[in-house]
Amino acid sequence: MNKNEKISKMVERTSHWMDSTGPYSEIVFSSRIRFARNLKHRKFTVSSTDEEKEELLNEMINELIGINIFQNGYLFNMKELSSIEKEFLVERHLASFDLCFESDNSGVMIDEDEKVSIMLNEEDHLRIQGFAGGLQLFEIYDFLNPLDDEIGLRVEYAFDSELGYLTACPTNIGTGLRASALVHLPALVITKEIERIVRKLKKKKILIRGLYGEGSDVKGNFFQLSSSVSLGRREEDILSLVTDVVKDIVESERNAREILMKNAKVQIEDKIWRAYGLLKYAHLLTSEEVINFSSAVRLGVGLGIIRNVTLKQLNKLIIYIQPAHLQLLYNKKMDNYERDQRRARFVKEILSLEKGVVK
Repeated sequence: MNKNEKISKMVERTSHWMDSTGPYSEIVFSSRIRFARNLKHRKFTVSSTDEEKEELLNEMINELIGINIFQNGYLFNMKELSSIEKEFLVERHLASFDLCFESDNSGVMIDEDEKVSIMLNEEDHLRIQGFAGGLQLFEIYDFLNPLDDEIGLRVEYAFDSELGYLTACPTNIGTGLRASALVHLPALVITKEIERIVRKLKKKKILIRGLYGEGSDVKGNFFQLSSSVSLGRREEDILSLVTDVVKDIVESERNAREILMKNAKVQIEDKIWRAYGLLKYAHLLTSEEVINFSSAVRLGVGLGIIRNVTLKQLNKLIIYIQPAHLQLLYNKKMDNYERDQRRARFVKEILSLEKGVVK
């Protein structure tokens, strides 16, 4: 299967973590765990020459290609991908912007269900990522940790008996683990309670970022919450911290929703139905408009106000209305105006589906 066929196959099916079946999925879009790993006796990527990076990339591919989980998966060398195909991987949350557009001699390996993605030659030699819908950090750890162990038997990791895993960035030294969750918090934003929550999270050393992680803006009331320090902490403690923090925020969001429905029911319902109407009947939609309107509709689904739309449909919208997904879906390069037209048509099609039939 060539790279065009691989990309087409991925476009045709939604990622496993978009299925909306995980715990707290009305508020928690997805969970992710990432291990940062480097090879012993190798320079860090930032100080390596192009030749050394190429050699390391080939070595890692040869070692990883035989692992069972990747047998029917995807391997992409960034040198072979077009800009739009790289953007697709970023929009899909399977690769970082830096890996796709800033790294030399880099690649990514992805399993068929898109539960696992390994970035090769990003900031670290390997960034091993696991994904799931809803709040499932411990469940991800259960399948990602054995994979990390298997890779560690194939290549020798850079490890210090006192410091732990050695990484390019000091904040990742130790376990090399970062746990995160993407949460939807419209009621906390409307009630302005989000400012208090942000201050509280910073005291707990929890990072708050936008929809696409580091360096991205908050869109559609989506916030990415992640652990920040791994040195001196056990992996289980990091997972417990983030899980407990997310559960607390879920409870705060639910309480804020109850307050809104008690004190401003008509205004909230009006906001939700207006957003639904624009998504359903507009002829031109930008990606930012879809994200913002679908945020209100998602709130409506969570409150039981809108019953003919599922979270799975909305999850697909958030990903597929992005520029690269849209152009690859229709197999056509488009300017902004044509994308806005196609996007509006696509949104209508998704919202018109019977519940539960989104592929």
